[in-house]
Parts: sequence; structure tokens; C-alpha cells
Amino acid sequence: MSMKRAVRHETYAGERRIHQVFVTQNTEYHLRRARCIGVRDRRTGEWVRGHLALRTELTGGVRFFDNGGMHPTRGLPEVGESLLFTSPGRDLVTSPLQAVERPPRDTVQHYSANFDH
Repeated sequence: MSMKRAVRHETYAGERRIHQVFVTQNTEYHLRRARCIGVRDRRTGEWVRGHLALRTELTGGVRFFDNGGMHPTRGLPEVGESLLFTSPGRDLVTSPLQAVERPPRDTVQHYSANFDH
């Protein structure tokens, strides 16, 4: 039995490393590698099934300046930048990022049970 637990723990640790939660003022964007697999409303805690970010790739960020200018960034967005999701025919820019977190274990299990990978 301890062997099973070790395997589960290793799988979980690996799963958690490939998942990130990008937190904006109103929304959590849950990503597996660079693909959005879940969007959750921070106020209600409910998953948003029809959100435009779902199943799209996070391609970088957008930094906005006080003078109204903006600059796209490559790689993972930093706190203060907006997330940039792209898909054929449309792009989505979020409100500024407040935090990047690892999802709790129960949330990762929720992904497996409820979202297509």
C-alpha cells in the first residue's frame, strides 16, 4: 500500500508542476502548460464554462503604460501585466495579473474529473 501512495504522490507532484493559476482581480485562469483548461470567477468560486480563454494558448502578456501605450511581452506574464490568449480569429487580453499560484491538490483532481485535456 505504501508503494501506491508513493506513486500517487509522485503523479500529483508532477501534475501540480505543470499547472498554474493566473489570478486577476475577478478571475482565475487555470493552465496546464500553456493551455487554459479552466476559468473560475473569484467572487462566486464557480467555473465559467463558456469563457473565451478556454482551450486557448497563453502566448504572453501585455504591459500597459500610464501614457496609454502598450507593449506585448513574450513568455509568462509578470504581476502587473495582462494575460494574452490567442486562437485563430480572436485574441483575449485580461485585466492585470495579481498573482501566479500553484493549484491546490483538490483543484488538480477537479481538472481530471471535469475538463478535457
